[in-house]
Amino acid sequence: MRLKKILRKALLIGGFSLAFIGISLAQSYHQISGWDQTVNQRIESFLNSTRIIKERKVAVFDCDGTLFGQAPYYLADEAIYQFAKETYANKRDSLSKAKMAIIDAMLHGDNVGINYVKNRIAFLAGLTPDEVKTIGKNCFHEKYQRKFYPEMRELLANLQAYGFEIWVLSASPELLYQQFVQENLGIPADRILGVKSVVNQHKVTDQLVYPIPQDAGKADAIQTFIKARPLFVGGNSRGDLEMMNESVGLKLIVNPDNEKVEKGPDAGAMKGYTVKGYWDAHDGLTVYCQDIPEGDYTYITKEWGIPANKSHAKKSN
Repeated sequence: MRLKKILRKALLIGGFSLAFIGISLAQSYHQISGWDQTVNQRIESFLNSTRIIKERKVAVFDCDGTLFGQAPYYLADEAIYQFAKETYANKRDSLSKAKMAIIDAMLHGDNVGINYVKNRIAFLAGLTPDEVKTIGKNCFHEKYQRKFYPEMRELLANLQAYGFEIWVLSASPELLYQQFVQENLGIPADRILGVKSVVNQHKVTDQLVYPIPQDAGKADAIQTFIKARPLFVGGNSRGDLEMMNESVGLKLIVNPDNEKVEKGPDAGAMKGYTVKGYWDAHDGLTVYCQDIPEGDYTYITKEWGIPANKSHAKKSN
């Protein structure tokens, strides 16, 4: 009888030990090869500090420029302009005229304001959700399939190993990005959030669902849709400021601009700083990923006169 108790106790202790070893092995950090030791040490230290957290561990990332390259042009714009040229340009029917009027407004207006975001959705209205997903997926495979940053893939793998929920929050149309982002990063589609609109009778409408994840709306979207304060947030621009300040842990800034000084009423707390300067002063972790044009592609965005986005050759971190 005593021997049985001893064996039972040993097995129990061994079980706990194996479970602890399993957790330790699962939550082990793998060095991100494209970033230097200082960056890796800070990320690893942060992740190790989250091991004791039993509640939801949430990480939120912007998409364009953060997970995914945006040079020379945004995928959302190229996908929409290419579809417009192939489907509606130079046609005289009422639908084609109406859609090209929206394109004209996009081409000659502010491409970072709320009206631009609304025009993207208005252009896609009338299509089925699957048709919109296919437009994004086809453009990705044709011109952008090498644009996901390998360093960010490795970071996401580390976050998953430490039990984080990973969310994507973009100011691009949600349906346009969901499929190709899900297929390439393994993030569930319902955690890939963008600008939403009501779907009625199986068709996309121009009736927006608020909050719109643009600028301060990204912070509202975290509170409305994700419903948790993130421990880790990654962004790349002024538009991610409020979202990144939702983080109660680490704030990662990718390829931040260090030339343009933010000013005017839209600058918010970043007024008087460059993007990099602001996060250097507010405990952000700056990292760099290579974002340069690749392949000899014909971009309709270029053909229709939109200036190219700034390239980022890889810098040391």
